[in-house]
Amino acid sequence: MSYLMVWCKGLMMGAADIVPGVSGGTLALLLGIYERLIRAIRSVDHHALGMLLRGRFLAAWQHIDGTFLLCLFGGILLSVFVLANGVSWMLLHQPVLLWSLFFGLILAALPPLCMRLRWDRLRLLLLLAGIVLALIIGRLQPVELEPELWMFFVAGAIAICAMILPGISGSFILLLLGMYAPVLLAVTELQLLPLLLFASGCALGLLSFSRLLSCLLARYHDATLALLVGVVIGAMYRVWPWQLAGEPVSWQTYQQSHDSLQLLGALLMALLGIALMQGMLRLERQVASEDISRT
Repeated sequence: MSYLMVWCKGLMMGAADIVPGVSGGTLALLLGIYERLIRAIRSVDHHALGMLLRGRFLAAWQHIDGTFLLCLFGGILLSVFVLANGVSWMLLHQPVLLWSLFFGLILAALPPLCMRLRWDRLRLLLLLAGIVLALIIGRLQPVELEPELWMFFVAGAIAICAMILPGISGSFILLLLGMYAPVLLAVTELQLLPLLLFASGCALGLLSFSRLLSCLLARYHDATLALLVGVVIGAMYRVWPWQLAGEPVSWQTYQQSHDSLQLLGALLMALLGIALMQGMLRLERQVASEDISRT
């Protein structure tokens, strides 16, 4: 895979991570790099550490698929810094158009992904289970609490797992746990101990959960992907373009409090999202065929 392509996919993942309720893991799955990402994260282990301690830096870099991770996270970080203000402005002033764009992106990638799997009765049941799971999580109500220090560690471990799960937003999980505001406060006020505990929880959760996902994908590849695809489908209601107070609503309900449904703009943005995703997938197939022809 061209690393420029990986970088471009990182840009798309970063844009998704900015939007509350949209998971970068969703884009990673739909863009075909999810399994490689999980394997690369899982490879950050004692073997890599041993290579570093013995001075085998190149071997350690290759072991963790370092160039892939560098290009991907470079794209994510660049996208976050460049697009954060624009996405925040659209969330505030043009939410229907922004949600329509992501709705089109996800919708365009689902059919090719589903066609790559071998379907049977069990996998269809897992698909339905994923849909139900996403709907249940999406309907949970946030809790309010006075956080203890140890809660930052637990929140980090749980939230990072959600961040690499397609269809589930890590920020939404923090909100459900009642830890979104405390973590945000710790960041803005540079509270070092809570931030250190949160980062440690993230590191432990990421390394542990990536090993579990890697094992499931290795042993039950299509069944695991069927469940994950179901989670993505179930979470699509979170990117429904017409929302009030963060909750998807019908056209009629939305129109009661707004002058226009922006149907034409929403359709155009959804078509733009479909075109972007189709273009990315087509370009990837072209690059892959060129690589095969060279070999």
